[in-house]
Amino acid sequence: MKVVTLGTAGGPRWWKGDAKDRAGISTAVVVEDRFYLVDAGHGVGRRIRQAGLELGDLGGVFITHLHSDHTIDVPSLIVFGMHELQHRADSPVPIVGPGDRGALPPVSERAVVAPKPVAPQNPTPGITGMFDNIVSAFATDINDRVLDSLRPSPEVLFDPRDIEIPVGIGYHPNGAPTPDMDPFVIFEDDLITVTAILVEHPPVAPAFAFRITSEYGSVTISGDTCETPNLVRLAQDTDLLLHEAIDFDWVGAMYEHRTDEEGRASRDHHYKSHTSVEGAIRIATDSRARTLALHHLVPGSADESVWRRGEDLFGGTFLVPEDLDTLTINRVAATARS
Repeated sequence: MKVVTLGTAGGPRWWKGDAKDRAGISTAVVVEDRFYLVDAGHGVGRRIRQAGLELGDLGGVFITHLHSDHTIDVPSLIVFGMHELQHRADSPVPIVGPGDRGALPPVSERAVVAPKPVAPQNPTPGITGMFDNIVSAFATDINDRVLDSLRPSPEVLFDPRDIEIPVGIGYHPNGAPTPDMDPFVIFEDDLITVTAILVEHPPVAPAFAFRITSEYGSVTISGDTCETPNLVRLAQDTDLLLHEAIDFDWVGAMYEHRTDEEGRASRDHHYKSHTSVEGAIRIATDSRARTLALHHLVPGSADESVWRRGEDLFGGTFLVPEDLDTLTINRVAATARS
């Protein structure tokens, strides 16, 4: 079992001054001859190839939440998958992610005039709705290839599945997006079990963290979240915790001169929705994770020294992987090699 950090940058942008040229957030968990993809940020298809993985060996796609930096290349996987996954017509690739939000998020209290939401007829689709919309958006291309080249449609190559939140836990997308809860199973096959838990990433709801467990060990991926007890519960004694990190000094400098409502609202979002390096270390310590690796780095252009502040506070192995690094998982420890 190993993890390949396909893309390690967070945020819906191309980072200026990024000497490492980090791709958008995406992670491959490789177990034996199969790999499982968590999130599909910008550049994921190219990174899969550069990692030496074959798209035909894809065992499943798991989406933590529906922000664009985690989903922007879902369309490329679905459409270009027609060329690599023809053999999956009888065993379609599962795409597992959040269901329909069920309600629009509240308008920022900083709004002077409430903005109008887009797509009012279907404003909060989940992963199955997103899949249907993608197929519809690319219908001209897909129908050309289905009818003329006789390629199997994405509708038979992929199996989109909304994650069903357990009933009775008190969840509400606006009032209670992260109730205390136990992890629950969202996927199983002959190699892995995937469990999920709700994490705190307002205004997104639902937002999930995932734990992928095999006979070789376990990997927990935080998704986007502020510090939350639910993640500690999910990650207990995990071999590897991949946790997001943001530089709040950068946030302060980015928005300190902004007096407009957009700037203030954007600053509010960063502070209430993300985790500092020190916060990630607290989560890893409380969960007794053997190895902590920071990813979904914001800003993606920051020097590595930014991410290594406080690493001595963590008693296990501390990593700041680059794109295409490989982290080998075993029951004792996770080790890194480029």
